[in-house]
Amino acid sequence: MERIPNFGSRLRKNIVTVPEIIDRCSGIRVFGQLLKSFLFSTDVAIIRNTNANAIIAVYPFTPQPVISQSLILASDKPIFCGIGGGITSGERSIELAIHAEFQGALGIVLNKPAPNDLIYRLKEKIDIPIVLTVVSERDDIKGRLEAGVDIFNVSGAVKTPDIVKKIRDIDAHVAILATGGKTEDTISACMEAGANAISYTPPSTAELFKDIMIRYRTEL
Repeated sequence: MERIPNFGSRLRKNIVTVPEIIDRCSGIRVFGQLLKSFLFSTDVAIIRNTNANAIIAVYPFTPQPVISQSLILASDKPIFCGIGGGITSGERSIELAIHAEFQGALGIVLNKPAPNDLIYRLKEKIDIPIVLTVVSERDDIKGRLEAGVDIFNVSGAVKTPDIVKKIRDIDAHVAILATGGKTEDTISACMEAGANAISYTPPSTAELFKDIMIRYRTEL
């Protein structure tokens, strides 16, 4: 195996690294960029200190352009912005998607409840990939594909590999991003089921600070 040159620094050695097993994914190529690992975060400090290939910026509040714009400006990685699809939907989601594209987002992410009509309308308005979150095997995958979904973001907890396999059985070529969990076994199960890329949820800043503060206290 060819040795990969590695450069770092004393100040930047403490970063959030995604599990190495994710490198075995085929990846999803978006506008020439090969993306294998996606970090699920809206924390700018973590986003600036990770080796993930891309960021999924989805949060449990009404999407706001100022948040998307701030993340895109601060990030040194491609950003996939959440634009609602549930409570926030219709024309507002379309406007959010257009704004995200104009600000430099590499893709937009729709929540599970997003109707197919919204997906159709988005395909007519934007030129970046539409990512749809899938949480259940009961979702109408064929209808979503016909509406124009580009990437399925599978987040079904322990059922994730089963959902990935169902999608892959329906379409052998569609792009699938899957939540891999915390262990190599769960990530491997998603990959074997057919996932092209893996999303990883990092520790919180409070968790990351915990070890640092313990070290500081012992140095007193």
